[in-house]
Amino acid sequence: MKYRVAILIVGIMLLSAGCASTPKVERKEVDTTIDLSGRWNDTDSRLVSEEMIQDCLSRPWMESYKDKHGGRIPTVIVGRVKNRSHEHINVQTFVKDLERALINSGRVQFVASEGEREGVREERLSIAEHSSDETMKEAGQEIGADYMLIGTINTIRDDIGKKAVMFYQVDLELIDIEKNLKVWIGDKKIKKLIKKPKVKW
Repeated sequence: MKYRVAILIVGIMLLSAGCASTPKVERKEVDTTIDLSGRWNDTDSRLVSEEMIQDCLSRPWMESYKDKHGGRIPTVIVGRVKNRSHEHINVQTFVKDLERALINSGRVQFVASEGEREGVREERLSIAEHSSDETMKEAGQEIGADYMLIGTINTIRDDIGKKAVMFYQVDLELIDIEKNLKVWIGDKKIKKLIKKPKVKW
């Protein structure tokens, strides 16, 4: 009898522990700023990309290009963005935010990346083999990029006791592909003060 009671008590305790550890989930708007650890997050990626692209497109190179090409808007591609920080940062998410900001500005044309172009070329070959003459897409009609955007993400961490300062610097450069000239250089700095919670026993 005592053995059964003990098993019952242990079962209730395990059940209670399981219920207590169930996470509470609360949905938020995707543009809500939530900083839990102080590390680079989705808000940093979105705000940095929007601010830096806005600055890039407002500089003299844009009007200079349009003046030389009869008002035609330039064609841009995002190249490699290197993560030189001490954190694991999903650079591809940041690259997509840059691409989105460029395309949605309406001020430039945007060409597909190298990997995306390979997929499109394979599809074009398939269309040429299996589609009618009216819907077939001709090869050799791709538009080459005029400029490539490249960059780096760097960090500096300073901590003492229960406080830490995280410093991020994003550097972007826009390069004229034909002449290999840098036409714009921009940077964005972020500093975060992180206070570690006191341990409670």
